[in-house]
Amino acid sequence: MTRLDMTDSPLSPDDVAAIARTGATLVLSDAARGRIQAAHAVVEDYAARQLPVYGLTTALGANADTRLDAEEQAAFQRRVADGRSVGVGPLLPRETVRAMMAARISGMIAGGSGVSWPACAALLDALNAGIHPAVPALGSIGAGDLAQLAHLARGLMGYGMVERDGELLPADQALRAAGLDPLPLAARDGHALVAANSYSVGLACLVLADVERLFDWSLVATALALEGFRANLSILDARALAARPAFGQIEAGARLRALLAGSALWAPGAARRLQDPLSYRCVPQVLGALLHAIREAREAVRIELASSGDNPVVLADDGVMLSQGNFDLTAFVLSWERLGQALTHVATGTAHRTLKMMSAAVSELPRYLTPLGPAWTGFGALQKTIAASEALIRHLAQPISLGVMAVSDGIEDQASMAPAVVAKVSDGIAHLRHLVAIELIVAAQAIELRGVADRLGGDMRAIQAVVRSQCAPLGEDRPLGPEVSQLAEFMAAQAVPRASGV
Repeated sequence: MTRLDMTDSPLSPDDVAAIARTGATLVLSDAARGRIQAAHAVVEDYAARQLPVYGLTTALGANADTRLDAEEQAAFQRRVADGRSVGVGPLLPRETVRAMMAARISGMIAGGSGVSWPACAALLDALNAGIHPAVPALGSIGAGDLAQLAHLARGLMGYGMVERDGELLPADQALRAAGLDPLPLAARDGHALVAANSYSVGLACLVLADVERLFDWSLVATALALEGFRANLSILDARALAARPAFGQIEAGARLRALLAGSALWAPGAARRLQDPLSYRCVPQVLGALLHAIREAREAVRIELASSGDNPVVLADDGVMLSQGNFDLTAFVLSWERLGQALTHVATGTAHRTLKMMSAAVSELPRYLTPLGPAWTGFGALQKTIAASEALIRHLAQPISLGVMAVSDGIEDQASMAPAVVAKVSDGIAHLRHLVAIELIVAAQAIELRGVADRLGGDMRAIQAVVRSQCAPLGEDRPLGPEVSQLAEFMAAQAVPRASGV
């Protein structure tokens, strides 16, 4: 358990992941509270003067042309969550709900939502108390995650079901057990709670943590494959990479050089051929492209966490509320679609490198890397798992953000599909983790069959030892699926061990 004190700096993606996964508590500063109160004062002023404001003195969506009488406005804010709790499908995992709650608080602290301090404080208290409303996964098209946030709001208001300490309870019962009151609603609060992209952004924080860890594992798996294949390391020459410094490739090359430091493969004549297949020869370029895509996606998330995507936005310094489109996540989803496609290029390279290590004609090792002869399967049947995983990753890389049906009587005729984009990247990461686990296992076997385990540098010796701690060398045929899954789970939970600290 750690404590995150939020002052003038917004939450980072890593902060949100820590809140979601480690139970870190969040404490808001007086300055953050002041920004929220200043924005809500503008809301109260507009409400008192009955000025036309979307979602405050008017209804929502296509009904924005409907003015609400002063006596209707409080009841309308209570109805906002009820009318938008339209989510279906499986419930979001606890960590995703926590990430969504943290992301919504971060957006509120930017000062543009106009939410009241008691409503924000109630959301914060629920997060820190481990109160997690039951939120279905499906229902948002990325023009604000209205459905998911509506289910969240209703749970905190004491309706529906809530998860607490691993148990699903009626919301009012869970709130009482935690010593919390139902979330109060002041002017605009109902709309401010749901009108954000907090599900997409919160989930993206978790996916960033996953993909950054997987990138490190992919890097070491690639280095181990270079050893097992006895590849030509001229591809990592800093001068060659600088001759056309495409995004990320110089850094990817430098990190691979560091991982392979001390390897006998650097000696003249150690490589088996002048030019290797492209899946080996282009690893700095392909991994560099993924590195660049990860960083672009991270920046897109950082912007959302530090900003107000609310409509209308409250500009407290100017005392105004403006209707606008800052909830639109087109730029965000284009970064995430790019990330999914970069994962696919890495997956294809991983698959081909692994298959080539199993090919006697290409690797000059026994077919399927079995030391017992052609009557044994070796790793041959794993080729089907490789092909199935790579195909699924390619499928998931197909864009989903390019078209969505118009809704709300045609008023909402453009949307980003942000939650679906982030979710399919997450699925692609899970499949790629299996491919990387297979590459590690196969490369470790290739190294041992070549008899070069004692020629590895320190980092690769450490990785070889990790692989062997999860998966013994293959002699007699045995079920390999459980071992691949075990190593993939280990990779998801553990950072890469480095003898050099690089």
